[in-house]
Amino acid sequence: MSAFENESDRTLCSMAAHGDQRAFRQLVSRHENRLRSFLSRLAGAQVADDLSQEAFLKAWLGLKRFRGDCHFSSWIHSIAWRCFLDHLRRDRTEDALVEPAANERHQTEIALEVERLLEGLTSTERAALVLCEGHGWSHSEAASILSVPLGTLKSVIRRAKEKCRSKFEPMP
Repeated sequence: MSAFENESDRTLCSMAAHGDQRAFRQLVSRHENRLRSFLSRLAGAQVADDLSQEAFLKAWLGLKRFRGDCHFSSWIHSIAWRCFLDHLRRDRTEDALVEPAANERHQTEIALEVERLLEGLTSTERAALVLCEGHGWSHSEAASILSVPLGTLKSVIRRAKEKCRSKFEPMP
């Protein structure tokens, strides 16, 4: 995100915190695709829509508490991550994740392989890998979003990559 976009987000956040719905709609428009993509990789497309709506609602209600010491995009992703964790708690098991419908999945072999690899990871490994490798967040930003220490995040990413690599090793 450029410095201009971040300043623009801060201005919009300030306006939205004072009740400007149009400013908040601009924030949603600017960040919703990336947020939904992140959540889709974690929970499937149908659940991602609900979780992103929940995250934006929580952001709207909590804008007065947003201090601006991080990017709005980092803040909304951390809210979405907590919404996802709440979703898992409600379902009581990671196995309850909704698998995207066949017609919603990308039909290329590469996309199907990525989905298969991500399914083999824990939710934290999946989120860390998607944030850093798929969405280009820095390790520091991803650690902040997931509320884990930087060293832990790096270990989680290394472990996730090792799991993915092991699936590509030739079978004896």
